[in-house]
Amino acid sequence: MEGVDANDKYAKELEVGVRVVQLACCLCQKVQKGSIGPTPDQVFSKDDDSPVTVADWSVQAMISWILSESFGKQNVSIVAEEDTQALSDSNSTSLLASVVATFSHGTQVRSQGSNHILGPTQVLEAINHCNSTGGPIGKHWVLDPVDGTLGFVRGDQYAVALALIENGQVVVGVLGCPNYSSKKKLVNNSSVSKEGCVMYARKGSGEAWMQPLACEGGTHVVWPNSATRIRVSSIDDPSMATKQPLRVYSMVKYAAIARGDAEIYMKFAKAGYKEKIWDHAAGVVIVEEAGGVVTDAGGRPLDFSRGVYLEGVDRGIVTCSGANLHDKIIGAVYASWESSHL
Repeated sequence: MEGVDANDKYAKELEVGVRVVQLACCLCQKVQKGSIGPTPDQVFSKDDDSPVTVADWSVQAMISWILSESFGKQNVSIVAEEDTQALSDSNSTSLLASVVATFSHGTQVRSQGSNHILGPTQVLEAINHCNSTGGPIGKHWVLDPVDGTLGFVRGDQYAVALALIENGQVVVGVLGCPNYSSKKKLVNNSSVSKEGCVMYARKGSGEAWMQPLACEGGTHVVWPNSATRIRVSSIDDPSMATKQPLRVYSMVKYAAIARGDAEIYMKFAKAGYKEKIWDHAAGVVIVEEAGGVVTDAGGRPLDFSRGVYLEGVDRGIVTCSGANLHDKIIGAVYASWESSHL
């Protein structure tokens, strides 16, 4: 795989991560086309009223299962967005059956040492295995199975995001963007492409890579793909930055910065809202290795060592295509903040 040296410390983690995200993206494409599972616009509500689909649960189960098979279940800690509360309800038998069928169709993974397809109990166990809360010690995979569920439902942009954190530092990031073409720039949501792409990076390598998403029959990954190195835009003047906002869902915004389709991404959430690590981890390391800068609005690096949430974020998150541009944007944020409190 391009950009991966077999002697690198995280070579296996990166290769497995890219493979499983490729597979997950292909599964999502087939669900989105309506060829497996419920119709893609069938959305369920979790206890916090946030949306979830069969694709979210199926992808989480698949990635959890494959990571456990690759590295040993006892060695795999996963922080992920979904749980099985809605699936475990006695009235959710048909929903669970859809998740199991979608999972099995997407992976065709069979239980080790037997010939039967994975059943409901095993799929629920795979989803529930993603119950880690992360922290400053050890290795933790961080997963958002379908980042941008509304984009997925509407046929727009969404992402499958997987990262590896070791001792509080994001060391591997893989970002699958099934509707983000690897061949042309994204202009709002009008450039939806069923080809898609997968981006990936390893911390400290100084390199970020992109390869086209290639599926056969909607789920089978054509491997290996030809990867190309990506770099952020060289523009460092705010007045020259991309004029038209890219109105996209999910971490595809990080992807746009990483490969030079845009220069600035800022997120300022409502007071009291806490950012989750799975919404940023993969995108941050890819942007940084592509030459970009990601901090909070105070100019401090994001802290992924404190569990599920990004604690201590100063007002919001600022992502730029380079250090010079970042300094100017942070300065503008401070000036705007001070003037608003006069």
